[in-house]
Amino acid sequence: MRILKQSAVFALTVVASLSSAAWADNASPVGLWRNVDDVSGKPRALIRITESNGTLQGKIEKVFLAPNENPTCTKCEGALKNAPVIGLVILSGLKKDGAEYTGGRILDPDSGKVYSSKIQLTKGGNKLNVRGYIGVSMLGRSQIWVRHE
Repeated sequence: MRILKQSAVFALTVVASLSSAAWADNASPVGLWRNVDDVSGKPRALIRITESNGTLQGKIEKVFLAPNENPTCTKCEGALKNAPVIGLVILSGLKKDGAEYTGGRILDPDSGKVYSSKIQLTKGGNKLNVRGYIGVSMLGRSQIWVRHE
């Protein structure tokens, strides 16, 4: 009987720690995110957000295109001109600032333009409000990215 109680306590401890780990993962934007095309409403790309030394960056890992399409950043400037979209770093320089990550930059591969950016987790860490703007945050647009399992 005592062994059963110890086993039950151990099992509950394992379950609680796994639940805590899952919650902790959703408390950070680090992970794989799916963005959606503003016009069509269809999935557009998967972006992997990583953290290094307290700074976040996001890189395009996959795009949802027709067969044989291999997009490049034709409107980008400098070293990114005609760079493949897959592998392109589109988010950079974001640092935690309270509930948000601010001070970053976001690249729009369609226009080649770079904007100031900030992000914030919503819906228990399963959605990410991504804002790109010029000057002040009010002059911009937002997208909601969904955590990809």
